[in-house]
Amino acid sequence: MRILHTMLRVGNLQRSIDFYTQVLGMQLLRQKDYPDGKFTLAFVGYQPETEGAAIELTYNWDTDHYNLGNGYGHVALEVDNVYQACEDIRQRGGKIIRDAGPMNAGTTIIAFVEDPDGYPIELIGKKS
Repeated sequence: MRILHTMLRVGNLQRSIDFYTQVLGMQLLRQKDYPDGKFTLAFVGYQPETEGAAIELTYNWDTDHYNLGNGYGHVALEVDNVYQACEDIRQRGGKIIRDAGPMNAGTTIIAFVEDPDGYPIELIGKKS
């Protein structure tokens, strides 16, 4: 078994695709409209889906925002240098909600960025 994808509901599909591709550097892997269901699915990731997990962006045509609730945690991305990743994300218009630094009660360097719908994304420094 392996993880295929994580699904996030988004209020503006193009805004979300732009964030994940232009700010976080992912690729749009595939996208398909489902007119009978009135929704569109777009899959983004760093590798082809045969090689790694993706994020499924689900856009329901009649919904422009969601309440995140208190059960969602975050998506985590490994980066070579968390400090540099934060700077790069800021320069591309991303919103850092927790600056790079050691995690609470630990030494791993982490940061958090927020996507356009308010979903937190953790950046974790690559372990040597």
